Amino acid sequence: MGSFLAYVQIRGIPSYKTEKVELKVEVTPERVARGAAIANMLCKQCHLDLKTGKLSGHRLEDLPPEFGVAYSRNITQDLQYGIGSWTDGEIAFLLRTGIKRNGKYAPPWMVKLPRMADEDIYSIIAYLRSSEPEVQPSQVPSRESEPSFLAKFLTHVAFKPFEYPRHDIKAPDIHDKVAYGKYLVQDAPECFACHSADFKKMDELHPENSAGYLGGGNGMPGLDGKPVYTANLTFDEETGIGKWSEDDFVKAVREGIRPDGRPLRYPMVRLPELTDEEVRTIYAYLQTVPKIHHAIERNFPDFNAGSTDGKTLYHKYGCIACHGETGVGIGDLTKSKVDFPADSSLKAWIQNPASIKPLTKMPSFKDVIQEQDYIPLMAYVRELSNAVH
Repeated sequence: MGSFLAYVQIRGIPSYKTEKVELKVEVTPERVARGAAIANMLCKQCHLDLKTGKLSGHRLEDLPPEFGVAYSRNITQDLQYGIGSWTDGEIAFLLRTGIKRNGKYAPPWMVKLPRMADEDIYSIIAYLRSSEPEVQPSQVPSRESEPSFLAKFLTHVAFKPFEYPRHDIKAPDIHDKVAYGKYLVQDAPECFACHSADFKKMDELHPENSAGYLGGGNGMPGLDGKPVYTANLTFDEETGIGKWSEDDFVKAVREGIRPDGRPLRYPMVRLPELTDEEVRTIYAYLQTVPKIHHAIERNFPDFNAGSTDGKTLYHKYGCIACHGETGVGIGDLTKSKVDFPADSSLKAWIQNPASIKPLTKMPSFKDVIQEQDYIPLMAYVRELSNAVH
């Protein structure tokens, strides 16, 4: 055993034989739109660098520390630093199997899509080949990750490449609500990966076999430094979503607001890319999943806090969960003076950001933030901008 452990530590994440895939994807507006929607749910949160505004990669601050230090790769169209020189077949092979074109296995935190419908894979590729600004060439070298021994070990004993499909894969008909909902939960946007019990005990090929399937409790570090445990999505009445109506679920997923009026906590964000009909198919599927009685420690901010101090309100309303202590997280508040020079425009953004930027991950706070709290909260946001500029 000792020699095997030493071998794992020295070799690191293994390499495998690659396979040439003959594929040329036709880039159509429909595929680009669909690919952009999938990328917004599966790719951007990891690959979008706020500094460049492109998918040029950055450090993954919300990766559980037990996996080491990780950096996402530059996946822009740059020929040297991105994937501009990759063929469509090489991209498809990576997405399906987890094997890069140099044979290296993509680490456990990289999404693998062995069951995704062919058309959705083609749509992702079409998006990466498109004229969308975030995929245009960026000359930013990718930084190498520093996987922990655990991450290396898992790639030798648990997480292995998948076989490239030898048959066509089609998505279920959306009118078969349970089947289509299952497809979304397991493949795009892969809800099961975060909402099962443990990343280390996932079964990506047979998701239902994952430990605590959709019962939540998977610990993820929040941008505020506190652990965030994923929600129980089974229909257990006490600890899951058994008391949520279908409309409650749609509002939470698409608008980012729970039935109790609280905003979702990062790393969970609203998913406006999913249509109302698609979210309802997820709800229909979740009703068929075996219930798990699993109470989750939620760590929600105290909504009863009476302070009118701007920093306290920043914590109370959960702004820190997405923007961190400095105002820079998955959204950059330090540019508020430039983006929203008047308080009226900043307030309009906070109250209904989707009316300004439809696919933003920020939920609407119109019925969440009390009217008297806007002035001190916005003043604190301005302070964050002053601290940088």
